[in-house]
Amino acid sequence: MTSGVFRRKPIEQIEDSSGEGGLTRTLGLWQLTAIGVGGIIGAGIFALAGSVAAGDKSAGIPGVGPAVLISFLIAGVASAAAAFSYAEFAGLIPKAGSAYTYGYAVLGEIVGWFIGWDLLLEYTAIVAVVAIGISGYFSFLLQQLGLDLPSWMLGAPGTGDGHVVDLFAVILCLLIAYLLNLGIRAAARFETAMVILKVFIVLVVVLVGFFYIKTGNYSPFAPAGFGGAVTGAATVFFAVFGYDAMSTAAEESKDAQRHMPKAILYSLGISMVLYVLACLVLTGMQNYTLIDPKSGFSSAFKSVGLSGLATVIAIGAIVGIMTVLFTFLMGATRVGYAMSRDGLLPKWFGKTHPTRHVPTRFTWILGGAAAVIAGFLPIGEAAELTNIGILLAFVVVCVAVIVLRYKQPDLPRTFKTPGMPVVPLIGIGFSIWLITYLQPETWLRFAVWFVIGLVIYFAYSKRNSLLNRSAE
Repeated sequence: MTSGVFRRKPIEQIEDSSGEGGLTRTLGLWQLTAIGVGGIIGAGIFALAGSVAAGDKSAGIPGVGPAVLISFLIAGVASAAAAFSYAEFAGLIPKAGSAYTYGYAVLGEIVGWFIGWDLLLEYTAIVAVVAIGISGYFSFLLQQLGLDLPSWMLGAPGTGDGHVVDLFAVILCLLIAYLLNLGIRAAARFETAMVILKVFIVLVVVLVGFFYIKTGNYSPFAPAGFGGAVTGAATVFFAVFGYDAMSTAAEESKDAQRHMPKAILYSLGISMVLYVLACLVLTGMQNYTLIDPKSGFSSAFKSVGLSGLATVIAIGAIVGIMTVLFTFLMGATRVGYAMSRDGLLPKWFGKTHPTRHVPTRFTWILGGAAAVIAGFLPIGEAAELTNIGILLAFVVVCVAVIVLRYKQPDLPRTFKTPGMPVVPLIGIGFSIWLITYLQPETWLRFAVWFVIGLVIYFAYSKRNSLLNRSAE
């Protein structure tokens, strides 16, 4: 039964298949970088810094104060440790699939299958979660304009009186699926425009806030000590990935071997600079004990008489989430496309449009699945479907980059992970540490999805994989 489950897809075979797929290489360096920034920076840049800095008194969680800056830097370093590994693989294996493809090539089919299978669920669930978030902002803005919306369309069942479906969230998921099906070139232009607008709004907020900084608010700098800052890093870590989903587009890059490693590192670097600036301004404008953990920037600007900027922040949050939707739905469809092409899922799912060169069936199926989750599950339950798979993908990629460096050191690499093997080991250690923080409900849902995947693999995928058929 277990015979052949660790068979590996030779890297040379992956490289030789370039051009046989239905995707087309149209993305340049800055479009890839924009997709990465779009996936990393969401509405969290306006909310997460405040919640970690202020803490949660009702839950007994102390605020880390201005040391939230240190929390983001620690999380950024840990994320960079994994990003370096992704960058090395992206230059070495410029194909769709990201962690699935890397795991398949180095650690074996069963490892690649489970990473791909789990990322299908988690990327789709992330799309649903952020769609629910943007729906809340959008409903709030419409109500501020005096529009009285019927309660049935404002949330999932059980989230409020009369709620039947989160209609805005459903529409958003389907809208992003439609945009992706227009073709990667057109979709990437939309994403790039949204990212430019988002970065502009963040910079406006930061620059205006800079003039209201009071240096006295930086003291005490770390009221919860360095340990508090490290604990805060565990919370903010989930705000500093997204480049992994962007790396699934390697097969649509004009020059993946040169551009993908740069785009991964550029997108993380740009995002970290913006996060650090946001932390400095927020904790400088207002003492951390007075920051509203739910709307840090809005309350900070209200405290200095600039409540009008709260609307700008709400718009920035909407734009921020829109780009996250795009990046992760694209990531989910490219992982599914790669699995279908390898025979682990039926070929029908991965069929590409003859002129737009995108996997339209997978895009609509996963966009529809995200719409169902977003429309009918509360955000808390939807969020429990995320995180563990991405952390496991980080572990797999970091392990694989170490194994491949020592097994095949002479492969032509356009980028090499520095500090081998220490840097990827940091990525492995931090990811495993964060996995231990996940809730039991998350583990239960993962176990159920794992068992379903196990059944599908041994009933269909193992027998129909291209590697198995070529060996017969």
